[in-house]
Amino acid sequence: MLNKQRLLTPGPTPLPEEVRLAMARDMIHHRKPEFTSVMRDIREGLKYLFQTSQEVMSLACSGTGAMAAAVSNLFRPGEKVLFVDGGKFGERWGEILSMHGQTPVRLAVEWGRAVDPDAVRAALDADPEITGVLVQASETSTGVLHPVRELGLVTKERKALLVVDGISAVGISPCPMDEWGLDCLLTGSQKGLMLPPGLGFVCLSDKAWAKCDTVVPGNFYFQLRKERENILKNQTLFTPAVGLMVGLATSLRLFRDFGLENIFRKQWALTMMARAGARAMGFELLAPENFTWGLSAVRLPLGVDAGEVVKRAAEKHGVVLAAGQGHMKDRVVRLGHMGYVDFGDVLAGLVAFKEAFCASGGYVGCPDALEQAVAAYGQAMEQGPEAL
Repeated sequence: MLNKQRLLTPGPTPLPEEVRLAMARDMIHHRKPEFTSVMRDIREGLKYLFQTSQEVMSLACSGTGAMAAAVSNLFRPGEKVLFVDGGKFGERWGEILSMHGQTPVRLAVEWGRAVDPDAVRAALDADPEITGVLVQASETSTGVLHPVRELGLVTKERKALLVVDGISAVGISPCPMDEWGLDCLLTGSQKGLMLPPGLGFVCLSDKAWAKCDTVVPGNFYFQLRKERENILKNQTLFTPAVGLMVGLATSLRLFRDFGLENIFRKQWALTMMARAGARAMGFELLAPENFTWGLSAVRLPLGVDAGEVVKRAAEKHGVVLAAGQGHMKDRVVRLGHMGYVDFGDVLAGLVAFKEAFCASGGYVGCPDALEQAVAAYGQAMEQGPEAL
């Protein structure tokens, strides 16, 4: 008998039926009134999701494209820009800066640990020429949640812009752009937004727009000032991913109907469930504290290969997990629980992970690990996270 496939990776994530049906409708033209109406709804929905009064620009690209758009529109070649390197996607900030001609200033953080805001403050104090701080809200390769709220306080009274990659945070954990003083918040469509890959989103503060106005864009396609001019007309600068945008309008409507606080509560509870289950089985979590709400990164003991565990979980149980990245590729399994996922999916993920681990040479002796996971979910749903 074929297993039902459960997509529990750190993206892409499962799609709600309403979103899939919306994208299955007949194609519409992007310069006609029907699309203008869709864009009007999207504009308001994205402001609600980002918790901002600013316009959020939609780009036909991946989240990495949104990262590149932020760098090429906010910083001139030669400018010094600090980036937090605490994982594979932190490294990516440095690579993007180097390619666009800026001078990257690396702040190294141990994988599995969050950056210390005092270290960022010290770096800015030591070099007043630094004009930006680039960081992940959620470092997807390690499962770490960086303290972007505190970083906003560090950059608030300085010229340096705080640019936050919220690709695996927006729509998953609290990240209110205006309240936290984030100068640029960006994300992608394939994680918390419950859409296929293909859309990137960028939002700038007044401080960031003032800087953007002084920078010649380093890319013909990514021109944020012109994107803003068009979005005010309920349009886009270039041809958008029309089908994805129609799905986005539906996804954003689901966010409004369910409410961000309820979504955050559910995501928190799923995180508590996954972490409690992994701990009960005897595993060590890569991020013991300051952990993201969208995935759990689990260390494997020596002698068990993460790639083998992931392969067995998919083939034998229909559960798609992800291995680690970079130097932790063979040592970490990542269980995603973001977006359109419920406690039944996470429970199935824990079962598949346990069985695949044991079949790959590991041993789990705790008989009630799953019961502990379910109990943690119920308690977290009742109490809610402290952040709310």
